[in-house]
Amino acid sequence: MTLASVLTAAQMRDAEQVAMAAGVTEYALMERAGAAAAEIIWRAGAKRDLLVLCGPGNNGGDGFVIARLLRARGVPVRVAALGESRTESSRTARAAWNGPIEPLADAAPATQMVDALFGTGLSRGLDTAVADQLAMLTAQASFSYAIDLPSGVETDSGALLSRVPAFGICIALGALKPAHLLYPAAGCFERLLCADIGTEAPDRICRLEPPALAIPAAAAHKYSRGLVAIVGGAMAGASRLASHAAARSGAGMVRHIGLESPIGGPDAIVALQGDEADEVTALLSDQRLAAVVAGPGLGRDDRARARLASVLTCGRPLVLDADALTLLGEENASAVPAGSILTPHEGEFVRLFGDLPGSKIDKALKAARRSGAVIIYKGADCVIAAPDGRAAVATGASSWLSTAGTGDVLAGLVAGRLAVTGDPFRAACEAVWLHGDAARRAGAAFIADDLIMQFPAVIASRL
Repeated sequence: MTLASVLTAAQMRDAEQVAMAAGVTEYALMERAGAAAAEIIWRAGAKRDLLVLCGPGNNGGDGFVIARLLRARGVPVRVAALGESRTESSRTARAAWNGPIEPLADAAPATQMVDALFGTGLSRGLDTAVADQLAMLTAQASFSYAIDLPSGVETDSGALLSRVPAFGICIALGALKPAHLLYPAAGCFERLLCADIGTEAPDRICRLEPPALAIPAAAAHKYSRGLVAIVGGAMAGASRLASHAAARSGAGMVRHIGLESPIGGPDAIVALQGDEADEVTALLSDQRLAAVVAGPGLGRDDRARARLASVLTCGRPLVLDADALTLLGEENASAVPAGSILTPHEGEFVRLFGDLPGSKIDKALKAARRSGAVIIYKGADCVIAAPDGRAAVATGASSWLSTAGTGDVLAGLVAGRLAVTGDPFRAACEAVWLHGDAARRAGAAFIADDLIMQFPAVIASRL
């Protein structure tokens, strides 16, 4: 397991049970967690006065360990508790603190504040008085830390069960949890750190990490690097954006199949005219095609449906976006060939797959298994899910991406990376990361075209 692994509350408990079965006591895990969190707090706040809020369970036990270790380093520490400790390990940690304990309701603010009230596994919200006191103490602290999760957050979905203040640092223990990456909980802290406590678990679900890309081989040529086709439609601008993105994705060659020619823009893009479905079918018969995109600007009329049918039966790896997803949702989502990549936003996802139960991660994985396709479930938190159960979660993307055409750019970039790698899940992960980094580099108030111009530098940074 890496520190980018994402575990549900139940999976984290299983990981702890494995460690305990190997001879590590529950209290030893608590000491590890408290020591790792204390080190982070020490590095951030040094000897500034500190208030630790301890709950009745093991999260509160972590808080008592933190308080004891930082007091030993000379930090002026106060502890405020929400009642008595209720677990054996938390009682042991409380006894080891051996210092004054204030009632939470009476606690005064401090320069630094640690929320160790409730962590993983919370099933109901905090009482209003407790939530209000937590919010007041957090707001008045210059440095604030949430241990494992901010109190009031549902671990597996990222839902807010009660009022949750904004923290400076959230310290995940052992592994990331879905709520660290899924909104709205992911918006409740400025910085996320993960502390190693020595647990091991499968890492089928991870935070999306920067990709390692490869330079083309010395013997590479335009077809070996990947030939991409974009099938346009009534709104030519959208498919042009996808084509331009694919052209700067690392692929070797891009063909734009539009209703009219030329498409404008880079002369390196081969503009082909295919008005009728049979013309599109013929143009997609080239066995060298490594990826085909349909959806951006496709339209939703009968001609668009006929063009989409040609794409779905071409036998090449597909990236389906925008209008293609809407048409599939209206007609037959089961027509998607296995191994395709689908890029739905929330509305398109529901039209395709219905209102599935569970977290956004759960929904994406169910959709991937059902369709046999890699799903890029877009949004402020973006989940990339594969039919085999792997998933990656991206968060923290620029809110300036909420502008027209950025989804078309992503579709083209996904197709380009698919053409390069031949691996749908890897391509989707690479594209989402590159797209997000391009947005970061583009700054504020960019338009979709600006993203594309960032791609060469973004790709160069990962070689």
